[in-house]
Amino acid sequence: MSQKVVIVGSGLAGYSLARELRKLDTQIPLVIISQDAADFYSKPMLSNALASNKTATSLVIKSAEKMAAELNAQIISGRSLQAINCQENTVTLDDGQQLSYQSLALALGADPIALALQGNAQDAVISVNNLADFAKFTNALNATANAAKKQRVAILGAGLIGCEFANDLLARDISVVVIDMANSVLPRLLPAQASERLQTKLNQAGVEFLLGVSALAVHHTNDGTQISLSDGTTVNADVILSAVGLKPRTTLAAQAGLTINRGIVVDRYLASSNPHIYALGDCVEIGQFNLPYVMPIMIQAKALAATLTGHPTHVHYPAMPVVVKTPACPTVVCQPPLGSKGQWDITQKEDALEARFMCDKNPGQMLGFVLQGLSVQQKQAWAAQVPAWLPTLVSH
Repeated sequence: MSQKVVIVGSGLAGYSLARELRKLDTQIPLVIISQDAADFYSKPMLSNALASNKTATSLVIKSAEKMAAELNAQIISGRSLQAINCQENTVTLDDGQQLSYQSLALALGADPIALALQGNAQDAVISVNNLADFAKFTNALNATANAAKKQRVAILGAGLIGCEFANDLLARDISVVVIDMANSVLPRLLPAQASERLQTKLNQAGVEFLLGVSALAVHHTNDGTQISLSDGTTVNADVILSAVGLKPRTTLAAQAGLTINRGIVVDRYLASSNPHIYALGDCVEIGQFNLPYVMPIMIQAKALAATLTGHPTHVHYPAMPVVVKTPACPTVVCQPPLGSKGQWDITQKEDALEARFMCDKNPGQMLGFVLQGLSVQQKQAWAAQVPAWLPTLVSH
């Protein structure tokens, strides 16, 4: 008899694993546990849904019922995981229900990082990490819309999600101000010249940037909210969106005794420190890497499905370009592996930027790149020049 697999999480990681499993084994008993409605949608679309007039409802691609039928799986929705018993190979849900497993796959995702803000309007700060969050955000936008004055949204965080939402809000003719303690946008992803170009293009499109300052407090006002900044100035806004990053969900795994660092630590086979428990997606740390992007998740799901069906397969990452959804400045980033030794070789033109991260040890070898403007069309050709890499094997 096939071994029972329990997947915790119905996001891209959880459902991708389930689909890959079904390609390899149509009969393996499969249970998916979801703390939300378990409807399938594309999470990356949340940060550019406003321009296409999408709502939380219209973003749903398939209902939980359709997913259950398509995957021949039992889907338990609206239930959160309360405990993992590694000795008995069981999980306990928040309603007391216990489920046994032969293999447990944790696709728990990540939570938005909450800023330590003072003031009486902390509850007005919104983070968008799922469909329910997006509905809350759009409801706040609709509730504060005023024909008499231009609506203003303050975004805390000038990283990937902050810049994407800033560009998307412009489609609704909303005034946007982005606040970040860093001195540049996307500082972890882009070299200085590319960062400056992205900021300039977004600024020209209508986005205001307040960089090198941090938000300290948020207060309600008669007609919205006010943010107090570290330089003594204030910013008024109708809606405040926090986009300062995500923190992998690790609490339950830690309570179960699994090895935890920044994320749930797994080896190249996505196995945790317990031989029956695996993890993938935003909650995972593999070889010191936490990669909350679509392509790594798809690669992890395919490898883990093979492993769970009797064909141990390690994660092997090819070049993985990330498309930054900022139409004001089209940008593609292929990060060099963590710890790579090299230099950026950058060429700028009026309508494009091309940046190669060149290896110190092997002159002529490109380890990563950034393309902007018209040059984003070269994404596939450049990706073919970047070598594949393996995360460092973790020993438990």
